[in-house]
Amino acid sequence: GARYSATVTLPIARNELTSDIHGTLGRGSGFADSYYLPFILGWNKDRAALRVLYGFLAPTGRFAPGASNNVGSGYWTSTLSSGQTFYLTEGKHLNLSAFELYEFHTTQEGTGTRPGDTFNVDYSVMHTLRPSRGTWRLQVGVAGYEQRQTTANTGPSIPPEQSEERYVVHAVGLASNAAFPEQRMSVGVRFFKEFASRSTFEGFSVQVSGALAF
Repeated sequence: GARYSATVTLPIARNELTSDIHGTLGRGSGFADSYYLPFILGWNKDRAALRVLYGFLAPTGRFAPGASNNVGSGYWTSTLSSGQTFYLTEGKHLNLSAFELYEFHTTQEGTGTRPGDTFNVDYSVMHTLRPSRGTWRLQVGVAGYEQRQTTANTGPSIPPEQSEERYVVHAVGLASNAAFPEQRMSVGVRFFKEFASRSTFEGFSVQVSGALAF
């Protein structure tokens, strides 16, 4: 009873990293690393939906060791992930969703550094608003994420004390999504505030996304 699908994400990114102490540490824009999901299986039930996915992140974004305008990572990443949505009301107006992603990283080009693998969890509670006319719908609600490094960073320039560190990021915020079934497209905006981070920077995150089905 599973349905098969595949997706490709080709992002245009603009990055800026600024420290209160050191000022601007990096800034860049352009075509970033592309994400391919050739294997997606989905099951839809009356009160729940499940997805199981395999994909990989290709280092198509610009990257040079030590450069301040990178928009790519410089290494390949394989991913295993799963998503679940539970409809808390009979009319499916209120739903609870979660998405788990594990990243397996390879060695970075030009540096010999292999970043540690990471585990990510996204979650949200969303309410769906349906208009009296038309087929479009709007979702608004609360969302958050957690990211954890699970294995050590290794490489010729990584000292032992840094290799032993594991970064952690927590975040919570607001989310909205608008879907247009007749046009087979959707757009979304999310705003997050990070907190209780460890061994990494902490700040705000704004995500804008769009999808078009063929």
